Amino acid sequence: MRKILISALTLLSLNVPMAFAEDDSAEALLLQMNDASQQLSYELSYILIKKNSIEPILYRHAISEERPLSHLVYLSGPYREVIRRGDEVSYIEPGVEPFTIESSSMVAPTIPLLHSDVTQLEEYYDFIKLGRAREAGAACQVLRVVPKDGLRYSYVLWIDEKSNLPLRADLVDRDGEIIEQYRTISYNVNDKIADALSGLNQVKLPQVLSLPNKGNVTESSWMVGWIPKGFEPKDINRYRMVVTERVVESQVYSDGLFSFSVYIAGKDEHSLKGQVVRQGRRTLHTFVKGDAEISVVGDIPPATAKRIAQSVRFNGASK
Repeated sequence: MRKILISALTLLSLNVPMAFAEDDSAEALLLQMNDASQQLSYELSYILIKKNSIEPILYRHAISEERPLSHLVYLSGPYREVIRRGDEVSYIEPGVEPFTIESSSMVAPTIPLLHSDVTQLEEYYDFIKLGRAREAGAACQVLRVVPKDGLRYSYVLWIDEKSNLPLRADLVDRDGEIIEQYRTISYNVNDKIADALSGLNQVKLPQVLSLPNKGNVTESSWMVGWIPKGFEPKDINRYRMVVTERVVESQVYSDGLFSFSVYIAGKDEHSLKGQVVRQGRRTLHTFVKGDAEISVVGDIPPATAKRIAQSVRFNGASK
């Protein structure tokens, strides 16, 4: 009898891990998180913790009439909200006329990696399982998203074992210091949220802005000689500063998780020489090279920003 019991327990102990093995990798968890965050009807009440501030936020998401609806509300200070209806995102903030742009994502403090392309990220990031923990009263799988090259920041994620929604995200620098945290206080997964958000389809919001095509610079006198692998450049923009009348050219780079911008302008008496400032996740590195002021601004470590800025080369005399 004892041998039968031991055999049964052994078989059970072997079968249970195998049942979860198919979808138990860190990458599989991230894919499940992406699917859940895009397909479920849910609301997350969380706080964004930075070094000198705490911002409470409410985020709701659902699918209505075969298009995604999302609503983010800042819960303290002046009333601010962001509304997404399909490929249109509207911003309502005090002191600014409400406006709508064509986009599939919000420029807002949503919990990171909600809508990231995991298959794209795995080429430049390692996904590592750290174990289990509790967050917002729920059992979670904890994993880390760490860059393979050590040239950008990392994330530690807490993913709810039942809903697969992210309940916490810590942004961590290369020294292990937590830069900022998204921590869920309460959450709800319910089809009734879709009914509530469906009212957004009838809300009268501003028409989509016809943004000018600023990416019309076909030739430029400068180029960036080095960027971390995975960062893809966007079009170069050129515009004139209102106060100083200086002409500035800029280019945005993104790897699907983090982004930074390079700015080139003619130097003047206000140009900063060799300044490096990091405030939270944002780094600013500025220095003068010849007649040009070069600035790199973005969600990257100071050492990476400095290396990018110093790699800028000019084909001819900068104007």
